[in-house]
Amino acid sequence: MILVDSSVWIDYFRGVATPQTDRLDAMLGTEPVAIGDLMLAEVLQGFDSDRDFEQALSLLGTLDRIEIGGQEVAVQAARNFRALRALGITVRKTIDTLIATRCIWDDVPLLYSDRDFDPFVAHLGLASAA
Repeated sequence: MILVDSSVWIDYFRGVATPQTDRLDAMLGTEPVAIGDLMLAEVLQGFDSDRDFEQALSLLGTLDRIEIGGQEVAVQAARNFRALRALGITVRKTIDTLIATRCIWDDVPLLYSDRDFDPFVAHLGLASAA
C-alpha cells in the first residue's frame, strides 16, 4: 500500500503532469492506494463546484483510508519535528509532520511532491514512493 499526499492529489485533479501524478495514474486500479483523513480534507476543500467535489469524493471514497493522528502519533510527530529542528531543519506545516510520522510508524511509503517530506526521508526513515 502507498499513501498519496494531498500535494500529488491536487496536481492530479488539476491535470498537472508530474512524475508523481504519472505514477499515481499508473497505480490507480492496479495497486493499493491510500489516502489519509487529513489529506482527504485538504484535497476536497479545494473544489469550487459541487459537481467536481462529488466526483472527487466518489473516486477518493474507493481508496483505502488511513487515520493520520492520535495521541501516540502526535507525540512522536513532535519528537520528529524537534529532531529535525536540532539539525537546523524547520518543517513548515504540522500536518506534514503528522503524515510523515504516521508513514514511518506504519512503514507505509509516501508518494509526495511537497519538499517538506524530504528531511523525513533523509534523516528519519520515511520511505518515498517516488
